[in-house]
Amino acid sequence: MSWTSELVVDDEAIRSNAAYFAAATGGRLMAVLKADAFGHGSIAHSVLAAGATSIGVTSIEEALVVRAAGVRVPILSWLNPVDADLAAAVVADIDLAVQSVRLLHAVGRAAAALGRRARVHLHIDVGMARDGAPASDWSALCGVARELEVLGSVRVVGVMGHMSCADRPDHPQNARERLVFANALRTAQRRGLAPSVAHLAATAATVTGVGSGFGLHRIGAGLFGIDPSGTSDRLRPALSLTTTVVGSREVAAGTGIGYGLEHVADRRTNLALLPVGYGDGLPRAASERAEVQVRGRRRPVVGRFSMDMLVVDTGDDLLTAGETVTVFGPGDHGEPTVAEWAGWSGTIEHEIVTRIGSRVARIHRSTVTAAAAGTAAADGTPAACIGEAAGA
Repeated sequence: MSWTSELVVDDEAIRSNAAYFAAATGGRLMAVLKADAFGHGSIAHSVLAAGATSIGVTSIEEALVVRAAGVRVPILSWLNPVDADLAAAVVADIDLAVQSVRLLHAVGRAAAALGRRARVHLHIDVGMARDGAPASDWSALCGVARELEVLGSVRVVGVMGHMSCADRPDHPQNARERLVFANALRTAQRRGLAPSVAHLAATAATVTGVGSGFGLHRIGAGLFGIDPSGTSDRLRPALSLTTTVVGSREVAAGTGIGYGLEHVADRRTNLALLPVGYGDGLPRAASERAEVQVRGRRRPVVGRFSMDMLVVDTGDDLLTAGETVTVFGPGDHGEPTVAEWAGWSGTIEHEIVTRIGSRVARIHRSTVTAAAAGTAAADGTPAACIGEAAGA
C-alpha cells in the first residue's frame, strides 16, 4: 500500500511522560493504552521500560493482544459484558474489573470450570453514573465476592473507581467522590476482603492531585502528552500527523471552494489539495477554522472538509505535488497542535488523536535531542498498527 499520510509516534516523548508519572506516583503507574494506545500503536514495552508496573485495557480481546505481545506484568480489563470470553481471560491471567453481582458470578463460574482462581477488581461508581457498581449495591457485591473467595474461584486483588470532575481541582464533587471511595474500601474490608491495590486517579486526578492517596494511578492520556486539566507543562506531545500535496492550482478572486461553495476566495490565490479528510479522522467541525503548516508557514484550510480531501489556501506559494504538510505536531516549530485542533473542532484532544484512521501509516520514531526536533531515527515500519489496549 502506498501511504500518503503518516502519524509519527515519538516513542521518546512517550517514555519521558511515562517516567515522569512513574516518579510522580512513586512507581505506582498503570499505563492505560486505549483506542490503539490513543492512536499511538504498539507501545506497551516502551512504557513498561520507563516505569509502568501494569497495563490497563478495556476489553478482554484487547488484553489478550497485549499478553500475546509478551507483556508479563498485570493487565486489567474493566469493561466486559457477562457473555464475554471470561475463560480466556482467566487462562491468560488477565485481571477483570467487576461492577455487578451477575458479572461476578459469571467470572466465578468460568474460573471454577477451569480449576483456577480469577483475579478481580471490584469497581465502585463514585459519582459519574457510568461504569461501576452503584453505592447501594456495593455491600452486596463485596459480600458475594467474599463468598466466592472462600469457594476458591475468585481473589479480590483490587478496588477501583473513576472521578468525574478531576480536571477541575476546586470542584466540590471531588471531595464527595473521595469519601465515597474511602467508604467503599472500608466496606470491602468489613466484608472480609483484603485487596492489595486501590485506584481512583486517572490522568487528570493525578496531575491535579485530587485523586492521590489510593495506590495505583491509571495514566492514559498523560502518557501521550495530553493533560485534561490544562495545568501541567511537564508533558511532551507524542504525535505528529503529516501528509503530502497531491495537486495545486491558481484560482481567481471570487472562486468558490468545496461543497456548498461556502468559502469564496477574496483574491487571486493558490490552492493545495491534501489527501486527508474526515474519513481519516479530522473533524468536519473544524472546517473554516483549521490550519496546517507548509514551507514553515501556517496556512488556512478553506471550504468544507471532504471525506478524503482538504483544500489549503497557500497564498502566493504554488506548491508542488509531493511536498510535505504538517497537520499537527508538538508545536515546537510553530505547527498546529492537537490542542488547537481540539479547539477548532469543539472537542477534546483525546478525540482528535484517537480518530486518526487506518489509511494513515503509523511510524514510531525517537527524537534525538530537543534541539533536533524533527530529525528522527526510524525504529518501526510504516504500517497501520493494531491497537493494543483500551482503558479509562
